[in-house]
Amino acid sequence: MNGAGFLLAVNFFIAQCFCIFFLAISVRSRHRAAARWFAAGFAVASFSAIFEILVAYTGYTKLWAVCAFASMLAGLCFLRIGLGHLYAVRTDRWLLAVLFVAAVALDLLIYDLPRGTLQHALPYQVPFAVLLSMSAYAVWRSGARKFVDRLLAAMLALTSAHYMLKAVFAVHAGSGNTARDYIQSNYALISQSLGAILVVSVGLMLLCVLVLEIMADDRVNAEVDSLSGLLNRRGFENRVNDTIRHVFGAHCLVVCDLDHFKAVNDTYGHQGGDAAIRLFGELLSSGAQDVVVGRIGGEEFAVFLRNASVSAAVLFAQRIRSQLAASAIPGLPPTQRITSSFGVAGLDRGETLWSAMRRADAALYAAKKAGRDCIRQAEAQPADIESAGTTFRSIA
Repeated sequence: MNGAGFLLAVNFFIAQCFCIFFLAISVRSRHRAAARWFAAGFAVASFSAIFEILVAYTGYTKLWAVCAFASMLAGLCFLRIGLGHLYAVRTDRWLLAVLFVAAVALDLLIYDLPRGTLQHALPYQVPFAVLLSMSAYAVWRSGARKFVDRLLAAMLALTSAHYMLKAVFAVHAGSGNTARDYIQSNYALISQSLGAILVVSVGLMLLCVLVLEIMADDRVNAEVDSLSGLLNRRGFENRVNDTIRHVFGAHCLVVCDLDHFKAVNDTYGHQGGDAAIRLFGELLSSGAQDVVVGRIGGEEFAVFLRNASVSAAVLFAQRIRSQLAASAIPGLPPTQRITSSFGVAGLDRGETLWSAMRRADAALYAAKKAGRDCIRQAEAQPADIESAGTTFRSIA
């Protein structure tokens, strides 16, 4: 086996490895269908290398040559379908089927044309270039603008262009007089080398997109409270700190919890308590726009209001308190009502979340001490914000 034959075997092995990788990724990815289509695409396209070897070393040359062409083309069709699933872009499978059948028919039609001529090389390479252009366009049209998405679109476009250049190079370098001569030509050696580089590049880009998506999902899941669907303490702090760093202005923090929650759990069980937490979380989430809401403890919640005045935060707290007091809790007796207490603190420019949270917690404690079902507003002393004492304003 010469150098080109060795590269064909290497390309087969690489493509099969990518097939296994995508099948493994599909177990974790929410784009499971896309990963499986990619796996199928690499698996099917890899047999093009086997068929090329069969062309050179066995009989039935025309059969194996057409199979090599068809397997690579089918793999690119599967790639386009997978990209449609990954980027939520419509895939016209009938169009792909028509293109596939037409391209195979064209390959049969040009099979006996002289090798190493533009009349043979160009029609042979165009279907591959067209399918890869469709894939690149699908990624671009999806509107995904992350760096890795743009890089994938560029890599697909480059691979498409490479097929057109192969047609020109086949004429100048010579691809052999017959299909069997291909594997012995210098053109085959260069073509398979470039093919290996591009296969690895496209495969790695696709894996990168899927792995980054899995990592993003894991991060979201790690920052979301499963019961309420709100951010947990970690997610809340990360989101708020990011906002404080990038959004300048006056913000407000509201810390609140359910009154006598332990009695609810003791009387109606955890199912009743869970229903109360879910309802309270829904009220907080729908209470205002441009807010970050988190469940930071058992029955304790925090709301960060971007670019909001203290008076607006107090009105928000009053509205939520009234709504909860008037709401029936699913699973609890119709007459059973639950109240809530609130602590409100404004974030001055340059103040940390930790400092504001400490003052809001103290205001919440003051509301509890005042008999619950009320709101207390923290006021920083006119001294340095980190060392200031805290007083409280009663909210009627």
